[in-house]
Amino acid sequence: MSYHLFEVFGIELEYMLVRNSDLKVAPIVDQLMIAKSGAITSDIDNGKIEWSNELMAHVVELKTNGPTAELNNLDELFSENINEINKLLEPLDAKLWPSASHPLMHPDTEMKLWLHNYSKIYALYNRIFDCRGHGWSNVQSMHINLPFFDDAEFEKLHAAIRILLPIIPALSASSPIFEGEATGFKDARLNVYKTNQKEIPEMAGKVIPEQVFTKKGYYRDIFDPINKAIKPHDVENILDHHFLNSRGAIARFDRNAIEIRVIDIQECPKADISIAILIIEVLKLMVSEELVSCQDQKSWHEDELFAIFNNVIKDAETTVITDMRYLNLFDIEEECTAGEIWEKLYKRQQENISVKHQKTIEFLLENGSLSTRILMAVGDDFSEENIKEVYNKLGTCLAGNKLFKP
Repeated sequence: MSYHLFEVFGIELEYMLVRNSDLKVAPIVDQLMIAKSGAITSDIDNGKIEWSNELMAHVVELKTNGPTAELNNLDELFSENINEINKLLEPLDAKLWPSASHPLMHPDTEMKLWLHNYSKIYALYNRIFDCRGHGWSNVQSMHINLPFFDDAEFEKLHAAIRILLPIIPALSASSPIFEGEATGFKDARLNVYKTNQKEIPEMAGKVIPEQVFTKKGYYRDIFDPINKAIKPHDVENILDHHFLNSRGAIARFDRNAIEIRVIDIQECPKADISIAILIIEVLKLMVSEELVSCQDQKSWHEDELFAIFNNVIKDAETTVITDMRYLNLFDIEEECTAGEIWEKLYKRQQENISVKHQKTIEFLLENGSLSTRILMAVGDDFSEENIKEVYNKLGTCLAGNKLFKP
């Protein structure tokens, strides 16, 4: 079934499993599936939420079981599933852990691929790209799926998403630490995401998608080059271009949706869903052309947008945006930070957001991205003991669906 713009949504949240005893990654998602269903399986239907395995054996994905029009209480549904999973993991000395990156993981030695269903595909990825790096094995995100009915709706939605992508990490950055050290990036996940497929650059492009606004154009400019580049590596023809496309927003013509992938996972579903709601409300504003015409949105080359994105993944909400042409898209007429852009956009759309989610968004805008709060809590003490103490508090936030304040 095809849906029109903003009629329904799909939300996906990825979490890593860690051992309770030492907080190292626990590559036991297969054992979680057995504990729940009695067998190793790729997907578990748990009512309104589905559980799935991922490329890595320590990552589980929770997602809406099909499109949903109900976002307001979705955080509570996700939270119930998180608590159920934690109960199943308790006898296995494991639990779910939030944020987009494990601050102490050493992927070179700790990475383990999922070895069951679809393992042939994952093994091929590993042969081509060597998935031991942080960009493959230490990156948890939220994906938002937004439907479009036809080319006319795809054009509007893709144009608006491309414009918004560069500043989304200002809201959602949650990956400041790799291997016990500050990376210098509030969104280190996206910094490694840019290059984790450098062997076949056609797959991720510039992260910001190209200026294509029709299905035919998308196949010509994005899918066809991907298929051509992967062909020498995929001799058995087992890879699908929909999954090979790794831009920050990907068109899924198999289900008439665009999937946004630049959003780091947060400390709890309350934060994730509030961020999703704010992004969706701002996209509605952009698509309405109230601020700026679709034609003007389409005029931006990916290189121009990538330059802004590249700054934002470093400094998140404190990034000063100096490109007046970009600021004018949001009816802003003087230099400001990426966080201030979001404050202005939130005020425009606030009345369309429930009070519950307004409070969460206001907390995030006032206290900063999760990365900012993590770095504040860690302070100058990057000892393993202190990092574990801070991230244990994040784990408590996940279990209680509570926001993290240092």
